Amino acid sequence: MSKINALIGAIEAAPQGPKTTALFDFDGTIIYGYSAFHFLRAQVIKGDLDIKDLMSTLQAMTQFGFGNIDFASLIALTAQFMAGYSKTDYDAFAQTVYDKHIGRLIYPEARQLIDAHRAAGHTIAIVSSATRFQVEPAAKDLGIAHVYCTELAVEDDHFTGKIEGAPCFGMGKVDAAKALLKQTKGRLTQTFFYSDSTDDSDLLQAVGHPVALNPSRALREMAREHQWPQATFDSRGTPTLSQFVRSLAATTSVVSAFAAGIPVFALTGSMRQSRNFSYALFAETASALVGLELEVTGEANIWKQRPAVFIFNHQSKTDVIIATKLVRQDMAGVGKQEIKKLPIIGKVMEWGGVVMIDRKNAESAIAAMKPLVDVMQNEGKSVVLAPEGTRSTTRKLGPFKKGAFHLAMQAGVPIVPIVIHNASDIAPKGDFVFRPGKVKVEVLEPIDVRTWRLENLDQHIRDVRQLYLSTLGQASPAASKPKNTSPGQPTRKPKATATPDSLAKSKATGVQKRNNSNK
Repeated sequence: MSKINALIGAIEAAPQGPKTTALFDFDGTIIYGYSAFHFLRAQVIKGDLDIKDLMSTLQAMTQFGFGNIDFASLIALTAQFMAGYSKTDYDAFAQTVYDKHIGRLIYPEARQLIDAHRAAGHTIAIVSSATRFQVEPAAKDLGIAHVYCTELAVEDDHFTGKIEGAPCFGMGKVDAAKALLKQTKGRLTQTFFYSDSTDDSDLLQAVGHPVALNPSRALREMAREHQWPQATFDSRGTPTLSQFVRSLAATTSVVSAFAAGIPVFALTGSMRQSRNFSYALFAETASALVGLELEVTGEANIWKQRPAVFIFNHQSKTDVIIATKLVRQDMAGVGKQEIKKLPIIGKVMEWGGVVMIDRKNAESAIAAMKPLVDVMQNEGKSVVLAPEGTRSTTRKLGPFKKGAFHLAMQAGVPIVPIVIHNASDIAPKGDFVFRPGKVKVEVLEPIDVRTWRLENLDQHIRDVRQLYLSTLGQASPAASKPKNTSPGQPTRKPKATATPDSLAKSKATGVQKRNNSNK
């Protein structure tokens, strides 16, 4: 934590405004590992790359790693395998790869640095040797407007198999930085550059504020020699044995917590007291095992009106711990029906008052809500729900479903929004392991739904969702779309709806099209 605080301190000490610039490398700096690996794997799984193409690509990457070929040769060799693919289809494929794999690899600390530069009004850009398809979905997610990268040549919405202009590598990154500074009237001496590799030594030595972030051994030595600040983060990547064991213990602590409540039930005869004891025990035990700290604003709103329907934005399995720790007592939850089939865990969740619903069956879901209305009206219990319905790979807020709002209206109880800012730092979607850290949470004022009417429900839901968007500081998708600032970027056509499986057909169509034109 001291490392990130020192880096943020340097950002806060720099002059504010757009003339101060923050440049970020991508692979290894903003994300853990290399995005190209995930693209190759996804293409192999889909069957878009045959064994010959895959082996040729891996051989080229190996040759580059040993220094036998330069980056321009590497990118030229790999670009040829893209010939014939539809760019529109590949845009959709790239977003899918980001959503499923790359999004959860973003270092939380990199987000903090980007947010600190944004708070200071600095111009922020990603300057990467990767292609736009690897970088742009992350830029959109992070709210970064400027992207400089290696561009693939496109004609008639199909890749030609060539590079557009020079690769964004080595001095190419220096040229990209100068192009951006020409726009902003900034100077290299007032520019930060974050990188993990000596491949970026030209730009690191050119700027006034070089930072070695998650540096390779060679860059670590170079940074030490030049007295550059450096930091290595372990919030992503291979977890330690201790983190794995703690995560396993935290996950199973729900079983031991409810088992510990059985003697309370035996002594008092009160299922309510037993469950409340178990909720509190689980929340405290799991938080301690994970190393979870909460920074809560508006906590008094949790207790203003009970019962209530507490809603939260769903980023991570950590949200369950957070919601339990906040609401703490006299509550019921809703889970998907599949949980009921899990050995032990399913029974424990039912014992804990969780109502299992079939999310695929709207009529079944509505019927399953009726017992929740009863427990709120007759037993004074609150209900905790995620209106998005499922976890998001990124922090971007998804659309809200109507269930929680219908429930509040039927029971005549208020809605209390719990806004979770960064639970994905602790355990992004798809990760089993929890990482220690602090999560910022804001509990908003209770919302009275007694005057709501069904005919206006959609507008009420939009209003509540807008509260979340405002609190999270999330711009609209149109406002956050990165600009195509790289020199020579081809004109983009509007994206069509496409499925990743159409890429093979797109490639064949493009090849046939070129063959016909050559006849």
